[in-house]
Amino acid sequence: MARVARERSEQERAIVRLGSAPDPPVRLGFARQSDIGALPDDLGAAAATVCAFVPRDRTQSIHRRRLIDFAARHPDALHRTCEVGHLTASAWVVNHDATRGLVLLHRKIGRWLQPGGHADGEGALTSVALREATEETGIDGLEVWTEPIDVDVHLFVNRRRTEPDHLHFDVRFLVRAPAHAMPSANHESEGLRWISRRELTDPGLGLDASTRRLAHYGFDLARTVGPGRDG
Repeated sequence: MARVARERSEQERAIVRLGSAPDPPVRLGFARQSDIGALPDDLGAAAATVCAFVPRDRTQSIHRRRLIDFAARHPDALHRTCEVGHLTASAWVVNHDATRGLVLLHRKIGRWLQPGGHADGEGALTSVALREATEETGIDGLEVWTEPIDVDVHLFVNRRRTEPDHLHFDVRFLVRAPAHAMPSANHESEGLRWISRRELTDPGLGLDASTRRLAHYGFDLARTVGPGRDG
């Protein structure tokens, strides 16, 4: 009870600092893009999403705190114009029966990662994660779990040096593909690959600890909630 009270107090303080009020709670479950309302320039809503997230390990707890503090100190944190860092959202995309997850070979970074991208002013981070997953996988009919499953803060380094190094404050969601989904890469990646949980440690993929953590939490949740509505 004491921990819940601390979390609620922390959320209220963060929202007050950001000059916004939390929206009514989103119904827990999978949602399509049409189910999610846009929240342009609503940093308070984005912060509320992170504040409501309950960390499952010490690493998540540290990243959650860093993200909340950053948002409170940078009113432009939803925008790329905040050059020191900005909010992003990404997704662990699973196939219909949650036996595989989708990774892409990122063109700018040269590594296998989950789909994701910049908030670009959108405070509904659930919508951002689903938008980026749809654009980067080419899969129609994706669904997103309405609560985050992971948070992470990491340094973005563009190997082509076309932009300065900066921090990504990443809020991560589970996204589920419909049955028989066929992914198709866009210009941001050099390839896509479905992988099993066992392949998360494949040296050929070189997935970092952050991506593996996201994947494990994503697989766990997806198998708990079961297959989608068209299954």
